Amino acid sequence: MEDYPRTLLELEERFSSEEACREYLAALRWPQGFRCPNCPSQEAWPMGRGLWLCRGCRRQVSVTAGTLFQDSRLALPLGFRAMWLVTSQKNGISALGLQRALGLGSYQTAWAWLHKLRRAMVRPGRERLAGEIEVDDTYWGGLEEGRHGRKTLKKAMIVIAAQADGLGMGRVRMQRVMDLSAPTLHGFIKQVIEPGSLVHTDGLASYARIEPWGYRHQIGIVGSNRARASELLPRVHRVVSLLKRWLMGTHQGAIAHDHLDYYLDEFTFRFNRRKSASRGKLFYRLAQQAVQIDPQPYRTLVHPNPLA
Repeated sequence: MEDYPRTLLELEERFSSEEACREYLAALRWPQGFRCPNCPSQEAWPMGRGLWLCRGCRRQVSVTAGTLFQDSRLALPLGFRAMWLVTSQKNGISALGLQRALGLGSYQTAWAWLHKLRRAMVRPGRERLAGEIEVDDTYWGGLEEGRHGRKTLKKAMIVIAAQADGLGMGRVRMQRVMDLSAPTLHGFIKQVIEPGSLVHTDGLASYARIEPWGYRHQIGIVGSNRARASELLPRVHRVVSLLKRWLMGTHQGAIAHDHLDYYLDEFTFRFNRRKSASRGKLFYRLAQQAVQIDPQPYRTLVHPNPLA
């Protein structure tokens, strides 16, 4: 049974102590009961302060060890409030906004915690899109004089897939890429779209010949009239518009290219759960995924792995 707070008041009352937060994380991490990460044992004795003594190997296991919460500078009650602020607000929150809301003395702490949470917004083993999918590319960055079409030196290139849901839109996937070559675009399609799906693209040659990978391909020719692109691929262009509005609105456009992927992950997390009836459920999903991913040291947040 999914267990989560419905309101900010309920969150504040329920998770005001480290112990209450640890108990909640233990239930999320071990929904079927304790599992030792060091041996096959499924039995342990609670020792307090989030520690469990494994009956099999006698190892002391922390409920936060090996999760996003390991070695966090933020006390767990504040971390829970941060998750609530991130998920309860429709457009999210900036690092400066989080710093002010939590009364943190350091902007760096707020920035780092937001980036930790963005790492948890990609569910391990998530399903690929299926059915009818639109795929197109866009750019993020300032104007470049003398550059036209798909040529760019300073802008970040982004590929977006948007799933059709009747006349509406289903889920999306997006990713920053280094180029728009056939290997890159085919790799993105194979990664995020289930074979057998109908893939709609424009006439860019790099999208051609995806049929051998098990996809049906429908091509829309834009020609010299770029305005037609929004008619041929309306869903993906709607997503592009919303994405750029969010990046400029919530984050004022101040996003380095090396960190852009994680903002794309946050937008995807929000967009794919836009129909959720409860903000508390988004909090639950984020906390659930946070105990499933590895720790994220500060150095990996500041210097993420560059694109190959």
